[in-house]
Amino acid sequence: MDVRQLEQPMSPVSSADTGLCSASDEMLEHENEALKERVHGLERKVHEQNDEILCLRATLADVLRRLNSLESFTSKGRESPSGARGRRASPLRDREGISHPSTVFEEKGDASSLIDDSSKNDESRVTSPSQTETLSEGSCDSSNRERTSTGGSRIPTRTPALHSSSILRESRTRLNSQDVRNGEPTPDRKSRRPHSTIITKRSSHQSTGSLFDNDNCPIHYKPITSPKKQMSSLSSRAYDFQSPTSASMHKRWSSSSDFSAQGIMGSSNSLKRLGSTNSGSLTNLTKWSSGMQKPGLRDASFNEEDGYIKFYLRGRPIVLYVPSHLIESYSLSTVTPGPQSRLKLEWAYGYRGKDCRSNLYLLPTGEIVYFIAAVVVLYNVEEQTQRHYLGHTDDVKCLCIHPNKLLIATGQTAGHDKMEGKPHIRIWNSVSLSTLHVLGLGEFERSITAISFSKADGGGLLAAIDEANDHVLSLWEWQKGETGHKITETKCSADTVIGVDFHPMDRHTVVTCGKNHIAFWNIEGGTLSRRLGIFESRDKPKYVTCIAFADNGDVISGDSNGNILVWGRGTNTILKSIKNAHEGAVFSLLVLKDGHVVSGGGKDGQLTLWDPSYRRTGYTAEVPEQYGNCRTIAEGKGSQLLVGTTKNAILAGSFELPFSVIMSGHIEELWALVSHPTEPQFVTGAFDGTITMWDSMSKTVVWTLDNGEPVQSLDISPDGSSVAVGTTTGKWQLLDMYTREELVQHTDGSEPIQVIRFSPDGKTLAIGSRDNHIYLYQLNDDYKKANRVGRCTGHSSFITQLDWSEDGSAIRSNSGDHDVLFWNPNTCRQILQPSQLKDVQWATDTCRISFNSVGIWPEGADGTDINNCARSHDGSLLVTGDDFGTVRLYQFPASNIKSIGHIYGGHSSHVTNVAFMHEDNRVISIGGKDMSVLQWKVLNQKNRFDD
Repeated sequence: MDVRQLEQPMSPVSSADTGLCSASDEMLEHENEALKERVHGLERKVHEQNDEILCLRATLADVLRRLNSLESFTSKGRESPSGARGRRASPLRDREGISHPSTVFEEKGDASSLIDDSSKNDESRVTSPSQTETLSEGSCDSSNRERTSTGGSRIPTRTPALHSSSILRESRTRLNSQDVRNGEPTPDRKSRRPHSTIITKRSSHQSTGSLFDNDNCPIHYKPITSPKKQMSSLSSRAYDFQSPTSASMHKRWSSSSDFSAQGIMGSSNSLKRLGSTNSGSLTNLTKWSSGMQKPGLRDASFNEEDGYIKFYLRGRPIVLYVPSHLIESYSLSTVTPGPQSRLKLEWAYGYRGKDCRSNLYLLPTGEIVYFIAAVVVLYNVEEQTQRHYLGHTDDVKCLCIHPNKLLIATGQTAGHDKMEGKPHIRIWNSVSLSTLHVLGLGEFERSITAISFSKADGGGLLAAIDEANDHVLSLWEWQKGETGHKITETKCSADTVIGVDFHPMDRHTVVTCGKNHIAFWNIEGGTLSRRLGIFESRDKPKYVTCIAFADNGDVISGDSNGNILVWGRGTNTILKSIKNAHEGAVFSLLVLKDGHVVSGGGKDGQLTLWDPSYRRTGYTAEVPEQYGNCRTIAEGKGSQLLVGTTKNAILAGSFELPFSVIMSGHIEELWALVSHPTEPQFVTGAFDGTITMWDSMSKTVVWTLDNGEPVQSLDISPDGSSVAVGTTTGKWQLLDMYTREELVQHTDGSEPIQVIRFSPDGKTLAIGSRDNHIYLYQLNDDYKKANRVGRCTGHSSFITQLDWSEDGSAIRSNSGDHDVLFWNPNTCRQILQPSQLKDVQWATDTCRISFNSVGIWPEGADGTDINNCARSHDGSLLVTGDDFGTVRLYQFPASNIKSIGHIYGGHSSHVTNVAFMHEDNRVISIGGKDMSVLQWKVLNQKNRFDD
């Protein structure tokens, strides 16, 4: 029988059912698609509204800062500087920020007398245990309380203007209404326990750390809350703390650079473990860290009969003759106090893009935030102002922004200090520059290479990558206590991990990327489980270099093959692949607010714009070749893009307008520095072969020259028309200052030219080489001719510094084996009787070993601790740079064995050179391997009130 004859016709009922089911399925599918689109649109709208709220919050914060800055300026303008005299100075603070019995200075007019202060502590600011004395741009006085001035005296601030105060009161009343809803009690101030380790406790709150109440946050995810503190515990603490969401708004902010100590972080005796930094305070007095020695040389002796002092550096005896007019009064027990002048970090030149990623962001206040050395810079390009967070003790390696756009987390590498120098993460407020939490002190192994706040839950979690052998991934509830709480950690990969980020929509998803992998991590019950990305038949890249998240939740990755891959939300498989998106690696991806994607090439230097469906739009832009290739991309104002480059530059531009540089720096080790003799300009040279002239007033580059060879030393002729350049190959040049034309070129040996110095009359050039010799040249015909007149031989090690006498009749030199020799430049012979030169006046004081600089050497010094020094032109100050990355300021002469100096941090490498500007109003310091140039403002009795 035919099979077809067995087929029964379908009944009309079953056919109708099938049609209904099919229609129903189509309707459900259509409704699901419509619902997904609607939910997606609502999510996008929520994000847009959230951004608007954040901008409003930031705008209000900026308005309050500016009003208070104006009030402070007005009130200080009515004060008399003379009122600052005759008051007690703040006691010296140790590395932990706790005031101990110490010797301080009481200023009475121009005189300074030593007094002992063992009981009184300064409560006017928060000092950083992890940072030596550091001052940041824009600091002002706190409201309605005494503030320590730069001279160490207290200056009461006046009542602010009535109209401004009413505005502030009205604003704070509105903000305080939210705080009342929070019901957060403020503990009372208790008596202080002197000289004990005191840790300030924060009131418990469910805020994500914003300065404002988070009840109105449009993303309704419950943040992880901090555990409630017992009131008894709070009352037992020595200091009052007010919640960031409430009490911090009841006081005037000290300026656009910071809150005063009492708002965000409690009182001035800061947390030992936390290390809160109020970098805007006018003075943080000298502190000695555990890695630094106390002032004063061991085994020093004074021979009154012959008039010399003798001490030892690394076992080598050093004999220095005392000037005739000081022999009778000189004593080894005399202590030289620190100078009344202070330094404040005014500007940081440079950017770290050579080996760091995702370190450039635009804040709602209009500032861009990035880092160089141990300084995190907040730079307002339009207003040409900088603020600086200075809580770190060594290289900052990573940076991320909290979803509220006000809190910032930064991670550092291991440093010199035994405790604060360990790798850790600091979470701080971008408005006040106050440290809120310090995570992982003693728990991380090498360096924090990548960090990220969670987004879907409002920022309650923080993920971090430790650059250990197994590249450990750890999760932190950062709001729990001052040091946070580590939820879990796990081995991430034996290969390099270069990026980590939370998924913006899936609160339990973390994505990491690096060498040979992209990994999708799921957080379940306090543990992490991993799924590696599946590349299937596609060419697996050597590096997955960057990740970003599309508006629909897809993960976008760029790799070293130049491809862009799209990974489905919630999966570890590839949805879409864009081959050869760039020539060479894709270094950065940025998803714009409208859903478009910008990719940056690490080899072709191009930026490419893609639509939300990952199709080329035809828009491209190119990074100028001299600034390197794209390292990271950030969204600027409007259609503007910010680009950090591989040659340590920051550019601003768009697809319609060309890119221009807004910050640049050197890209190799930095050793050469000289200030202009008559202009507010200085010149730096680095091993990258570039010579750059900077203007200290406009904070811009005047010109840059590629010299073609690594630069070791620099000097400028007394008339400012010529610059002398010493290289690492033994070659030296004279260049025209204005045309950069080469005037003279000579080669003396094959060793680096360690120091090069014009005589005071500009007619002779002294060249100190690493071959242990000093070469002398006579200069003629407007520096177009140089004739060698001789060579000074006598040192048994390389030349480190040299100085000319004011009349040009003598040269003083130091060497690597800590020798001090004197020379007759006319005969190129050594002067064998140093006592004959004890009364000579020197044109410069750059020699580290001399009678005028004997006080800069710490106890137990081995001769390599201090790298350089420089005297101010008026002969009142001496500044030094050392291997600890600090700049120190002393009175000149620092001729007493025990000389006290003020210490300033910011560099993360050895400070290779320092110099005063020609008017002595600024100091320039350069870091060796951190490639940074820091500009310090000198604050004294004349300008500290104006500042």
